Amino acid sequence: MISFNRPPHVGKEEKYIAEAIANGKICGDGAFTRKCSDWLEKSTGAAKALLTTSCTHATEMAALLADIGPGDEVIMPSYTFVSTADAFVLRGAKAVFVDIRPDTMNIDETLIEAAVTERTRAIVPVHYAGVACEMDTIMDIARRHGLVVIEDAAQGMLASYKGRALGSIGDYGCYSFHETKNYSMGEGGALFIKDSKNILRAEIIREKGTNRSQFFRGEVDKYSWQEAGSSYLPSDMNAAYLWAQLEMAEEINADRLHSWNLYYECLKPLADEGKIELPHVPDGCVHNGHMFYIKVRDIEERTMFLTYLKEHGVYAVFHYIPLHSAPAGRKYGEFFGEDRYTTRESERLVRLPMYYGLTEDDLMKVVEKVKEFYRM
Repeated sequence: MISFNRPPHVGKEEKYIAEAIANGKICGDGAFTRKCSDWLEKSTGAAKALLTTSCTHATEMAALLADIGPGDEVIMPSYTFVSTADAFVLRGAKAVFVDIRPDTMNIDETLIEAAVTERTRAIVPVHYAGVACEMDTIMDIARRHGLVVIEDAAQGMLASYKGRALGSIGDYGCYSFHETKNYSMGEGGALFIKDSKNILRAEIIREKGTNRSQFFRGEVDKYSWQEAGSSYLPSDMNAAYLWAQLEMAEEINADRLHSWNLYYECLKPLADEGKIELPHVPDGCVHNGHMFYIKVRDIEERTMFLTYLKEHGVYAVFHYIPLHSAPAGRKYGEFFGEDRYTTRESERLVRLPMYYGLTEDDLMKVVEKVKEFYRM
């Protein structure tokens, strides 16, 4: 069976984990955590990058920093992972779902402004498959209405929009280093902070609400409870695992882009015949090969297609069930306007195997099984 995903592993992870243990500091903010944070700041241009225990927790921190509270509204797509909404409904806010663009599966930037009310506090664009949302338009809306922009860039590392790294454009950006992402620490994430005036408060929230980070830097003579926070620091052993991959970030990126481009080239004849649709990357967007998906005719064809692939040794999967159609989505949110594309397009999408180290032989086997299905 050709698996859908294999967690990235480059060979130095075990060595660096052993070094973290030998350093005698395996809790948060050790030597490898600092290496990863410095690398992320340099690669994105963010004022600060803070490693977190997950992208979910990075988004929760952003919600705290944005002072989201009961009665507030946060605009986001419904086609996203539950964490995008969870971070805000945990603060008592309502998720306001806006329809997506069918070409990129990203939030439709032309529909956001109509969803803004006097209760709106933030916009959360989700960069699906590492392809950027239309950030110039989104940032303009946010500026004119005094809204915070929190980028869900879970899938966006080493992807960019008009030369700017995803996660560094809004007020806050959130990355994921889950085992399904291009770079992994098992479970983990990062919060990016654009304005340096928000760094100290972010450090306090991340350190259980204390100014412990300042204490360790020698800036205060003792640390104490400053405000509500939680424990968002990952182990330095997790950071050690990630550091091995960041050292080879460009190689991993090139490997994934090679697989993505090969899929596109080999499946384009089927798209030209109108049997499937291929991903679209708008001008000005540089993606990272995070995902290769195709769209089939409808959910019935998708069910038959996935069954056929599995029976022939290929594990492919669909993706999100739109949040507004889920029980919690109905409880904590509402869909603004017409659902023209979110449900329809989500029911057509299939993700093909994609991971660092996917061999051309295996990729071509996947391609052949896709073509076989459409020759039946």
